[in-house]
Amino acid sequence: MQREMMAGSLVETEPGDWSARVYGRQEFAGAGKTNTGLLVPLERRLARFVLPRVPRWLETYHLTLLTPVWSILIVVFGYLAARDLRWLWMANLMIVLHYFTDHFDGKLGKFRNTGLSKWGFYMDHLFDYGFLCSILLGYSFLLPQRALFSMLLAQCVFSAFMFHTFLMLAATEEFRVSFSIFGPTEMRIGLIIINALMVRFGAHGLKGSLPWIALGGVVALAVLAYRAQKKLWQADMLAKARENAPAETRP
Repeated sequence: MQREMMAGSLVETEPGDWSARVYGRQEFAGAGKTNTGLLVPLERRLARFVLPRVPRWLETYHLTLLTPVWSILIVVFGYLAARDLRWLWMANLMIVLHYFTDHFDGKLGKFRNTGLSKWGFYMDHLFDYGFLCSILLGYSFLLPQRALFSMLLAQCVFSAFMFHTFLMLAATEEFRVSFSIFGPTEMRIGLIIINALMVRFGAHGLKGSLPWIALGGVVALAVLAYRAQKKLWQADMLAKARENAPAETRP
């Protein structure tokens, strides 16, 4: 981390090339994300405004290391919400704070050209999994004991989406973090809406909706897996055809 701070103090950010560093093709595939989420154009405008204004003392790894803080507080506020659902507003605040630290940690490192792309990839996504678990742990305090199986099923399904993402990264060297028009930001907005609805109407609807949410996740995951295996099959067959082609016809 000290090395990154030293590098950050030595590298001057050129206004003309920062966008290419942040959004362009990366040498390490895990450092570049493909996101087709609905709000991506707005997020890029936000990044253009925010990144040059981040204080110099605030480094990329500071933002990454804040995720466990938000995760622990999500669980705490979930526990408190079992007695008063208005604590879910504080859980929503943690989701918003996690958005900012998670969205800008890697971008800040690329903007300042300070490195730590592989460290950031590992720690960021390890903590993201912890954040996902904290959301479900927080909800577990609002559910009766007999509904915990549905919660466990939901965790398995959502974890499988992350697993799918990393498998495709290894197979294709493309780090796609969105599914159709739904990216991480849209997912967070969905969680905020769910919490707001529970504050207004109570948590009883969460128990009934969890199995359907899990079922919808299974269907979406099956579609993703079918498309992924088809894409990888075609890539394998194309590579095999090139391998078996006569030497003079190879590109």
